[in-house]
Amino acid sequence: MTKQQLVDQIKKKKSFLCIGLDVDLDKIPQHLLTLEDPIFEFNKQIIDATHHLAVAYKPNIAFYEAYGIKGWLALQKTIDYLNQKHPEIFTIADAKRGDIGNTSTRYAKAFFEDLNFDSVTVAPYMGSDSVEPFLAFEDKFTILLALTSNKGGLDFQGLQSGDKKVYEHVLKTALTWKNAKNLMFVVGATRPEYFKTIREIVPHHFLLVPGVGAQGGNLQDVCKFGLTNNIELLVNSSRGIIYASSKTDFTQRAMENALKLQKEMALCL
Repeated sequence: MTKQQLVDQIKKKKSFLCIGLDVDLDKIPQHLLTLEDPIFEFNKQIIDATHHLAVAYKPNIAFYEAYGIKGWLALQKTIDYLNQKHPEIFTIADAKRGDIGNTSTRYAKAFFEDLNFDSVTVAPYMGSDSVEPFLAFEDKFTILLALTSNKGGLDFQGLQSGDKKVYEHVLKTALTWKNAKNLMFVVGATRPEYFKTIREIVPHHFLLVPGVGAQGGNLQDVCKFGLTNNIELLVNSSRGIIYASSKTDFTQRAMENALKLQKEMALCL
């Protein structure tokens, strides 16, 4: 998928909603557990109920790896379903990979070629040679962790280093890497006060913003400083949508919560 195709979809749906598919068998409706593949069935029903409201889906890979081969097969079926039924929707492998060059190349092949995701999240700590193998893939995107929404995110990312904080160094340095046009950046919704500085550094890259909903992030604050003339914003909600209900009405409740966010996004746009 190209960047322009993603922007066009956002404009068409009046939404920049990304839904996180973080499947926990202890939380999904119990009636699904009797099915052959409850993980895939849960994802499929969530996708069927919300695809007209979302422009992206983001499976967190850990939630599939935790169930061994069954989880990995469910992930494969989920991405295949999305690519076949909704090829216009942007897909994100939330894997947070990053290793020495030849290992990163294999990670990239796994998510971009075998599973055919549009993007993958990557940790920047090991530097350029650990990230550039991902950036080498045409029309695929590498979403670099810059300023995360978790409680300990500022332990290192917020440290002062010279005249800049570490996350600012990450952003500035990443822009010098080969094929940096294929970069997006993770910036948590729980850090809205940093968005103005971040947009000064990366005014023309997409930001993936977790933390709206269950983590307490505010959509209006994100839009105020995060939106650009070309939009370049994806806001993720996971638990607030997919676990809106643990009963047989879970798809309806998920759709309602997604619709609420989409309407707020339409106003922002």
